[in-house]
Amino acid sequence: MKNCLVAQSGGPTAVINSTLLGVVKTALESEKIDRVYGSIYGIEGFLKEKIFDFNKEDIKEIELLKYTPSSALGSCRYKLKDFNEDESDYRNIFLNFEKYNIRYFFYIGGNDSMDTVDKLSRYAKIKGYDIKIIGVPKTIDNDLFGTDHTPGFGSAAKYVATSIMELSRDAAVYDKGIINIVEIMGRNAGFLAASSALAGYDGVCKQLIYLPEIAFDMDKFLQDVSSAYEKHKKIIVAVSEGIRYSDGSFVFEDKNNKAHDKFGHSQMGGVGRILGKVVKDKICKRVKVIEFNVLQRCAMHFASKTDVEEAYRCGRDAVNYALMGESGKMVCINRINSSPYISENGLIDVSEVANKEKKFPISWITKDGNNITEEGIEYLKPLIAGEVNIPTENGLPRFSRLNLCL
Repeated sequence: MKNCLVAQSGGPTAVINSTLLGVVKTALESEKIDRVYGSIYGIEGFLKEKIFDFNKEDIKEIELLKYTPSSALGSCRYKLKDFNEDESDYRNIFLNFEKYNIRYFFYIGGNDSMDTVDKLSRYAKIKGYDIKIIGVPKTIDNDLFGTDHTPGFGSAAKYVATSIMELSRDAAVYDKGIINIVEIMGRNAGFLAASSALAGYDGVCKQLIYLPEIAFDMDKFLQDVSSAYEKHKKIIVAVSEGIRYSDGSFVFEDKNNKAHDKFGHSQMGGVGRILGKVVKDKICKRVKVIEFNVLQRCAMHFASKTDVEEAYRCGRDAVNYALMGESGKMVCINRINSSPYISENGLIDVSEVANKEKKFPISWITKDGNNITEEGIEYLKPLIAGEVNIPTENGLPRFSRLNLCL
């Protein structure tokens, strides 16, 4: 009998544990798999042999993963070096694979995680090691190449659109003008900020949306906001945290303090405060800056049912594909139809996904660069559909309580 390992990596989402459940439940039910292990803190934790045995866990707690936000196994942002330059991590990882008789490995993550899947798959092939490695997609940014969309995005988009609707109602309370500037996650891809357009159907406040796919111009921005304020008085401005000027520099960036993570990505945050100050100085004193921050990725209380179910299906199918002999692939979601919405899963070579990035289509951005088109809205609508019946206890959500210590 062979064992399997599952791990989570990168930023969490509201539904990443639904994917985990899909992997774990399918593996536990398989006659070809004996032990189902979880690596605590991703591939970095596996290097330190921080391993959790799902076979010893209460099945009821495992089932509750479907309604539990964030990464139950913990996460990491650990970059494997090229094994041609430094093989040490690879040797240790594969020694642990052998030690625990692991022949199936499932890594749930985004762009950087698929880089890890690609490197491990190529190393295993070169060394002739018998293991099936499958990448399972997730990211609220929806910037993963090779899939129509990613698990995690739909719920985050639903949270953003709903919160914008609620902010619009709050802004309409007083007979005074107000400009709300909302900072939304998204380094290079504007899908999440674009989802704020779904709130436009409520029609309470005028909306402006700025995405990183279009070079930001401060003068034009001030002109847009000023014109909208003069006409409507109550304005919601949604901005991706990663908007940048035509020279490529981020609007939020402090030229003297450029912080980056282990993968070389700029640390995001702060664009709302910068724009808020400029707008307050130039246009209107009544300005509020709202930063959703991590709430976008951990708000399970109003998750998309479509998102939860697709996340589970991705985990389930990852195991089934591996059992059929597939390796070095990522599960992807293919959209068959938008209305009614139909999707199915497939596979793509992870080498085609790693270190690539999908962006919000320019054709879905209006000509004036401050909103999205109806085509973009039609893409987004089915992904936020449906509500999830969250189990509760003492009036609060009842999340999974696995017997591991994070």
